[in-house]
Amino acid sequence: MSKRSWIILCSGIPLLALFALLGWASAKSGGQPGSLGVNTEFGQVAVDAKPAPEFSLELLRGGTAELAALRGKVVMVDFWSSWCPPCRQEAPVLAQVYREYGGRPVEFIGVDIWDRPEDALAYIKQYGIPYPNGVDTDGAILIDYGVTGIPEKIFIDRDGFIARKFVGPMNAVDLRAALDELLAQEPTPGR
Repeated sequence: MSKRSWIILCSGIPLLALFALLGWASAKSGGQPGSLGVNTEFGQVAVDAKPAPEFSLELLRGGTAELAALRGKVVMVDFWSSWCPPCRQEAPVLAQVYREYGGRPVEFIGVDIWDRPEDALAYIKQYGIPYPNGVDTDGAILIDYGVTGIPEKIFIDRDGFIARKFVGPMNAVDLRAALDELLAQEPTPGR
């Protein structure tokens, strides 16, 4: 094999690998390269107990949600979008369970992904969502939490550690069970 043929062959292999990777990513994201997809596999996902990445979220109704300010509470972070059918399916459940847990050390924070603020506000109004919601405009929170699709929920214990991850829509029974399990755990001093 000539040197020229060898160079062409060696440069062609990485290009083929790149095109295969781009094709896989495009198929995984519903044909929209670089876009977030709707989860098609549902259930609890194993997570390493590590400190939850801190974030500050500008809320759609004004103000800011700071994760650090919620230490001592069980926090459920819900990643959603107004155009997501499974998100729409579970929105009434999340609103109902949030109301049920009022007065307990529990907080929900909705993180809207790549939506126009007016669409997000219409969604919140339509489903009567009472808990704080904001738009992750640059995707930083999404990346920090390793979100791969929506809906996705991250449960943070009272010590500020990621305790659970749930992919797909949750029903009220599973949501209550996750919250009750974390509420039953006492905070660990110095953790």
